[in-house]
Amino acid sequence: MRIRTLAFSLIALAAFAAPNPKVKFTTNLGSFTLELDPEAAPKTVANFLGYVKSGHYKGTTFHRVIAKFMVQGGGMTADGAEKPTKAPIPNEAQHAQEKGWRNVRGTVAMARTGAPHSATSQFFVNVVDNPFLDYPGQDGWGYCVFGKVVDGMDTVDKIRDVKTAADRPVKPVIITGAVVEGQSAKAPAKTGKHKK
Repeated sequence: MRIRTLAFSLIALAAFAAPNPKVKFTTNLGSFTLELDPEAAPKTVANFLGYVKSGHYKGTTFHRVIAKFMVQGGGMTADGAEKPTKAPIPNEAQHAQEKGWRNVRGTVAMARTGAPHSATSQFFVNVVDNPFLDYPGQDGWGYCVFGKVVDGMDTVDKIRDVKTAADRPVKPVIITGAVVEGQSAKAPAKTGKHKK
């Protein structure tokens, strides 16, 4: 009887488990929505959501666009200045891959330098399958996939198709907003005491 009760409790818990977070990005070319997988890349998702909630992405651009590869953004402003970031995070590409994630068209991954644990705020959306980015990649680490586009891939394709010079859009592709779906914007801080 106890086993049956425990099994029922586990099924009930699973039914009420929180869904994966979704983030809607708006740009001057349209919007797209990402669904993130905290189980596959917990530190990566927490880091990304922190940047979203702080408003970091508003006013940044997709500054690197390669039509047969990916579109990268989240760290540079329209005038080419790099926004300040928090400390880098560990590379979770191996764990994410063990959970079934690969750098295929429509997935989102963290951008980084040549150092494996250097990802901060910049991310990219794969516009084609890029298996050479999967763990272990060409450097023993690969690039961590932490979610996918679930709506608005047509917008991502519009970004992919913009005219570029040295992989940089000739006309800036600006992120005008990013919000976690189901969460309202922060209310302004209250000042003074409430009247009863």
